[in-house]
Amino acid sequence: MLEKIPHAVGEALSRVKAGLGKTVYHSVFSDVPESITVTSEAFADGGTIPARYTDDGGKLSPPLAWSGLPPGTGSVVLMVEDPDAPMPRPLVHLIAWKERAHDAALPEGDFASRGTEGQRHELGRNSFQRDAWLPPDPPTGHGPHHYLFQVYALDGVLDLPHSPGRGDILDAMRGRVLAKGLLTGVYERK
Repeated sequence: MLEKIPHAVGEALSRVKAGLGKTVYHSVFSDVPESITVTSEAFADGGTIPARYTDDGGKLSPPLAWSGLPPGTGSVVLMVEDPDAPMPRPLVHLIAWKERAHDAALPEGDFASRGTEGQRHELGRNSFQRDAWLPPDPPTGHGPHHYLFQVYALDGVLDLPHSPGRGDILDAMRGRVLAKGLLTGVYERK
């Protein structure tokens, strides 16, 4: 969708970004211990996300793994945000809010996106109001975008209605996060 924005418009908006300080990881749960390790076979922390996992490629969710959940973990929340989107708040690409309380390794394409099928996960609404993986799709000329793959260990399972949004998830998580971990991938549309 954003690939249709002209390069000059993307370039003009290059200084307009939500910012890291507005991500869940760096604002709402900034004081939570960072003891979870999050990795991907597809890219290193701070590395480039291959086009296969973007709107320019296969639209697949990348393979992800996490380890180091603390004792007492009852469930895991996975959230992916883009703080470089030209919006007031980070763009939400994925919310998986009822992941099992153990170390995990998810294969590529495990989360469905527009045009792909994935496994069954309890998903919240992304910024496009869909319960799905929203592949990276930055505007041309806007510069590199950082995608924060955030994993949160909770003391139990959240009791939420079907298809909660970011605000509902955050309200339910408050006071229940035991630990967190982060993997950052970068993608730029030239």
